[in-house]
Order: sequence, then structure tokens, then C-alpha cells
Amino acid sequence: MSDYHDRIEALADRAREDRRGFDPPEDPPDEERAVKFLREGVGEVVAVYVEARTGEYAPLDRAEMDGLERATNDWLALYARCHGREIAPDFTVREVAEAVVETRDVVTTAQLLTGVPDRESGVAWRPRVR
Repeated sequence: MSDYHDRIEALADRAREDRRGFDPPEDPPDEERAVKFLREGVGEVVAVYVEARTGEYAPLDRAEMDGLERATNDWLALYARCHGREIAPDFTVREVAEAVVETRDVVTTAQLLTGVPDRESGVAWRPRVR
């Protein structure tokens, strides 16, 4: 267990509660709520992950990584539902964090990874594999 355990647990709990209490918008998209899930959810998860992986490296155990990934995928699913789409994202926190670092924007990252909303340009983007 790392020094980040309590923060990770709180994020995972909050994501689970957001998913349980979610009421889909009557007239999607609800862009304001979608962006809130990304900035206050996915963005916070990425921040914890990056903080743990940089500076004084803090190894995260499997349960902590699972918590971060569940929270990330819960919030990405809610982002899509705010746009009237049902998806079952299955991204690692590393994939999402690398995409955020590369795009420098959590909203752009969510659009690229989930395909929500549909991109008119047809440009495919995936995180670099190292």
C-alpha cells in the first residue's frame, strides 16, 4: 500500500457513486456535466498517477492500480452517457495519462479515446506504445 492509498480509494468511491447516481440527460449532450466528469474525475486520477510515478517514485500496488483504472473508466463511461452514448471503456490509467500528457487536454483525450462525440475528421489517434 502506498502513500496514495486514501486518495485513490476516495476517487474510486466517488466514481462509483457518480455512476450509481447518474441520471442521463433528457436532451443530450450535457456538455457541462460531461466536462465536469473529465476534469474533476479523470483529471484527478491522472494527477495522482503522474504524481506517484514522478519525483519520488511511489510504487502503486495492484489494488491501487485497479482502483485508478475503475475510476477512470467509470468517468469515461459517464462522459459518453452525457453525450447519449453507452460505452464500456477498458483503458489502463497509463494509456489515459499518456494521452493527457500528449494532448495536454483531458477533454481532447476523452474524445480521442472514446470516439465520443463522433469525430468528423476521421483521424485516428492512439497513445504511443513504448
